[in-house]
Amino acid sequence: MGLRFETRGSDSVWVDTVWTCASERVTAMTSVAGVRWGLVFWEQGGRQYAGVTGPETRTATAPVPEGATFMGIDFALGTSLRAVPTPALVDGGIGLPDTTRRTFRLDGGRWETPGPDDAEALVEALVRAGIVVRDPLVADVLRGHCPDLSARTVERRFRAATGLTRGAVRQIERARTAAELLAARHPAADVVSKLDYFDEPHLARALRAYVGRTAGQLREGAGGVIALSV
Repeated sequence: MGLRFETRGSDSVWVDTVWTCASERVTAMTSVAGVRWGLVFWEQGGRQYAGVTGPETRTATAPVPEGATFMGIDFALGTSLRAVPTPALVDGGIGLPDTTRRTFRLDGGRWETPGPDDAEALVEALVRAGIVVRDPLVADVLRGHCPDLSARTVERRFRAATGLTRGAVRQIERARTAAELLAARHPAADVVSKLDYFDEPHLARALRAYVGRTAGQLREGAGGVIALSV
């Protein structure tokens, strides 16, 4: 028994993924570094909770409420909350007050608590209200476009929107992809070549810093519960 994750992509330019999870006899997990902020809603013991999660620059051990069910929205890079700059959320997050089964409070307003199929509708409403905003430069940069701006200006805007440098985003995303490939039993040497790591020790250092597992542990499913699906 462990954590049962289900994750789907989204057609919305504002949303990266929508996920659900149920905890079964698990009290802790290894969280993996991630580059996106999100909204998360969960129920435990008949009570409802909601929060904003931030990008994570390192792996850590995170507590898991026993018998809880979760639903989360991971937002696309370059989006942010009007009231909370994304850099303020890095390696942290905030709880949202007055959450009920039907509604939650965000940026001074009350919103309907979504289910997995309602995520995009909620995000569209937040966008229309100006609560979720986006810097299109980030998407342009990630597609390889070169804005007609100085490198310093591009980096400043990228970090203001995401809370991270472009280099940090590349390193974290590459490590997560490597972990997924290793968990699917791809040989470490193939992962090194596919993802342009210098060598296997370079890969090992990235996994240790961002994933909290060795290549062998990922292949064998060893080391305990890990949040790699979101």
